[in-house]
Amino acid sequence: MNTAQQTARVGLFFLLGVALIWVTFETLSDGKIFKDNGYTLVAGFENLKELKQGDEVRMAGVKIGSVEKTRLAGRRAEAILRVEPGIKIASDATATIVMAGLIGTNYISVDLGTPGSPALADGAELHTKVTADINTIMSEIGNLGQKLEGALASITDSMKGKDGEPGLFQKIDKLVSANTESTTVTLSNLRDITTKLKDGEGTLGKLINDPKLHDDLLATVAEIKSAAADAKIFVTETQGILAQVKSGKGALGTLLYDEESAANIKATVKNFHDVSDKIARGEGTLGKLLNDDALYIGVQNTLKKADRAIDGLGDSGPITAVGVVAKSLF
Repeated sequence: MNTAQQTARVGLFFLLGVALIWVTFETLSDGKIFKDNGYTLVAGFENLKELKQGDEVRMAGVKIGSVEKTRLAGRRAEAILRVEPGIKIASDATATIVMAGLIGTNYISVDLGTPGSPALADGAELHTKVTADINTIMSEIGNLGQKLEGALASITDSMKGKDGEPGLFQKIDKLVSANTESTTVTLSNLRDITTKLKDGEGTLGKLINDPKLHDDLLATVAEIKSAAADAKIFVTETQGILAQVKSGKGALGTLLYDEESAANIKATVKNFHDVSDKIARGEGTLGKLLNDDALYIGVQNTLKKADRAIDGLGDSGPITAVGVVAKSLF
């Protein structure tokens, strides 16, 4: 083998080694060499729940970044998230720590947020929400089991009794034994009542079994409905009459709301009052007739003369009688 061939082989192996190193580096760095590393966000939690560096950050189930590092900041733990370039996260989006499975690793899930919300800038803080993990769930199940065990123990004590007190079944048995006679009498009375109802005895029995009573009851109900309908019509008509009166229509409406009619009524009442005053004072013919004693006495005298004239007619003829009466009166 000459020197040129040896040199070519050495160069070929060197190139293959460099290519292998490059592929390995690209694989380990996730192909981000000579690429933009994106931007970072801060997510604070009470507990990171075994979240560690390198765990994924997902949005809608799609990987959009990873956990760059974790740190303790005061009374909370923070995860620094490295988000891929071009991925916009809404300012109202919320991050939660989610388990990939019962034995899987945790990852951070980010929701989509509200459409149209501004995107978070580099270094901004992401809203977070605490979710129950498997440890919390198991702890709650343990507490629930303890509470259930205590409840079952209480139920058992109530059934069996405690400290010499009878249990629930003993109390029920005692109650049934003490009221057996009363229960028997009550059942017997109920049987008698139902028998009477079936045979049509009593008011309720007749109501149930007498068809005529049933028909009369239906007729009465129908009459009540008819009376209610008539009352409704009467109320409606009354409302219509009141509406007409309020609007000034008809004699009563005109009397109540027409100013001219009201003025005429006032004038008529005033005239009647004046006439009655004049009569009371003896003014005018009717007033003198009611109040002048002389006129009354004259009328009496005239009637007496007429009476004497009639008595003195005797057997005189009609013409003579008229003359006698005229002489007596005048």
